[in-house]
Amino acid sequence: MRTRLLTLIGAAAVIVTPVAFFEAAQITVAQQSPTASKTPPASVLVLKTPWGEPDLQGIWTDEFDTPLQRPAEYANQEFFTDAQRQELDQQRAQLFGSDPRQERGTTIDVGGAYNTAFLTIKHAGARTSLIIDPPNGRIPPLTPEAQKAAAADREFRLALLQSTEACKNKEPICAGGKYDPTPSPRFAEPPPRYHTGNFDRLNRGDGPEDDPLADRCLHSGLPDFGSLFGGSFRRIVQTPGGISMFYDLNQGQGWQRNIVMNGSPHLPANIRQWFGDSRGHWEGNTLVIDVTNFSPKTDFFGSRENMHLVERWTRTGPKTLEYEVTIEDPTVWTRPWTVKQEFTKESDQENRIYYEPRCIEGNFGLPGLLHGRRMEERAFAEGRGPDPRTIDNVGGVQSVQDDPLR
Repeated sequence: MRTRLLTLIGAAAVIVTPVAFFEAAQITVAQQSPTASKTPPASVLVLKTPWGEPDLQGIWTDEFDTPLQRPAEYANQEFFTDAQRQELDQQRAQLFGSDPRQERGTTIDVGGAYNTAFLTIKHAGARTSLIIDPPNGRIPPLTPEAQKAAAADREFRLALLQSTEACKNKEPICAGGKYDPTPSPRFAEPPPRYHTGNFDRLNRGDGPEDDPLADRCLHSGLPDFGSLFGGSFRRIVQTPGGISMFYDLNQGQGWQRNIVMNGSPHLPANIRQWFGDSRGHWEGNTLVIDVTNFSPKTDFFGSRENMHLVERWTRTGPKTLEYEVTIEDPTVWTRPWTVKQEFTKESDQENRIYYEPRCIEGNFGLPGLLHGRRMEERAFAEGRGPDPRTIDNVGGVQSVQDDPLR
């Protein structure tokens, strides 16, 4: 990959893009670069497929780290200054390069699992947030109903942690909770609603659903804005009347979506899919995709089956692609919000060999975790170990929690 590295880079697999033939048409668009919004429109060549559509094909990735939401200290500042970007790069190089770990054998050390060797760290991007609307770069407020649902989820997760060292030491994972040496009386309760998890675990291991989707080699899917764990790549392939996108992200949680381009309506409302139902059309040189019919088992910041996306993919140069998506769910947020990313084309030749991503967490790690929980319970029942309810098993990578861009 031609990704610019700040420190260490995790392994990221991508697919080979087939040879394509282009026809060029001269138009004027906004040239996208790390400081795209500051530059005037420039004349570029729009590449075309042999059948005359704008050509979006290739392997694409975002070469910079940009927070989804604007950190509070940057308020209404849309772009970092050069000095701020340099300072962030220095802070993050020191943070991730030192690979901070807790005392060997402590619960937070064991719970962290990964170190920085597994992470893909890139230079800080020009923008202070991927969110471009609202202007403050923040996700809009939740509706009262969504606030209640989120509070119930959070209260349940914290209740399962209350007697652990995480709460006793006031670690970030227990933020908003309190320490109580009494094992939680809610330990055997089902969660308030289906535990989608994403990257949040329940502090128990009664079954696979207590772990996040990623631990089960699943992913919540759209929209996706990348991750420190393996970065994020897209391969776009076009045929007359069809478009396919492969997402290579995280640690083997790759997946593919097919865009229906025949003008047919969305699937019936009773048919729900993990990655939604994508229906696309062209508006000039922009591919517009309308996505509905998400499964209630997916979760994007609280939005589930009612999420609606409108994506816009525009080739802005020979090696640049702009992605913009408007996210809407009136049952969760008080208004729609919009995210923008700029992608860079990767080398087809250097990525001609594709190693299929393999996710071992769900195949090997998760059964091991569940077995370990049963062994803890047996040891406690036989008087040979601590109460499993007092052990923190949900800690994360400390350096990721301390990243100034997160």
